[in-house]
Amino acid sequence: MRAAGAAENGRSTGRSTGRRAARARVRIRALAALVACAALLTGCPGAGDGDGDGDGDGGREGRSPFTGESVADASAPVLAVKIDNVAAARPQTGLERADIVYVEQVESGLTRLLAVYSSDLPPTVGPVRSARESDIELLRQFGEPALAYSGAQSKLVPVLEASPLHLVPPGEAPGAYSRSADRSAPHNMYLDPQAALREAPDGVSGASDIGFRFGAAPQGGRADTEEAVRFPAVRYDFVWSAEYDRWLVSIDGQEATTADNDRLGAPTVVLQRVEIRDSRFRDRGGSVSPYSETVGSGEATVLRGGRAYEARWSRPSAESGTEFTTPEGDPMTFAEGQVWVVLAPR
Repeated sequence: MRAAGAAENGRSTGRSTGRRAARARVRIRALAALVACAALLTGCPGAGDGDGDGDGDGGREGRSPFTGESVADASAPVLAVKIDNVAAARPQTGLERADIVYVEQVESGLTRLLAVYSSDLPPTVGPVRSARESDIELLRQFGEPALAYSGAQSKLVPVLEASPLHLVPPGEAPGAYSRSADRSAPHNMYLDPQAALREAPDGVSGASDIGFRFGAAPQGGRADTEEAVRFPAVRYDFVWSAEYDRWLVSIDGQEATTADNDRLGAPTVVLQRVEIRDSRFRDRGGSVSPYSETVGSGEATVLRGGRAYEARWSRPSAESGTEFTTPEGDPMTFAEGQVWVVLAPR
């Protein structure tokens, strides 16, 4: 299994004494920050800075801060999984049970998915692919989540190891990964999420407030039943279905489905327009890896209930959550359920 994990994109990461010490220091600093945050009653991520009345509050008791739904454990550990999304990788497995699905641009204008799980762990997720530098910044708003991926470009490995993320590639959690005989490599590596969390280092962050707000739809918006997002080599279409009460996903003109042939879709889709620039790294073929900047601010379109709402997003630092507001500055509320966030080119 270790050989299988190393076959895709360079060597898997390894734990070291220095890395454990660095993570210990990070946890101490994080604990101090949380204590200070609680003492000051500020709106720090995870502090439950909503209005407290259960309407539009990202930290409602007994409800997931990622989906707004009632869950058994609203602060269960957070696991992010990097998922393949080329034609040979579809249909994916377990994607429909993610709390949040991020769409990120990678080399050659293609995309990959970063699925975030906490409230509902499926038995299998995949196919799993390699990490990118953008993942580190994007995931910092979740604290210190676990990150499952199949490998990384060799020069990126020390950057990943120095991050606060808890890394669980095949070399660190061999029992959590398997290869499927139904597909050819590299599109056939699958993850057991529960096994991955068991193998993760101590201290994986639980779900907390990352800025999402859930509640009744805001006033305004425009009637809209179809939106398209174009990356250089991929097109996503989101079509509102009153029957399914969600936005159904199509990729490159093909309906996106689960492994059980059900349609993929979400009650809320966020088209977050970000700066996509070159990163410091290249893939095996020499192509520069794109970097999607998720710290800063910009425009967004929020799709829910057959309407499109123009919005603004703001994230002051990597440790901060991402707030979405209406043009008037009020919180932009999402519908309860899975959220897709498309990191679309500006």
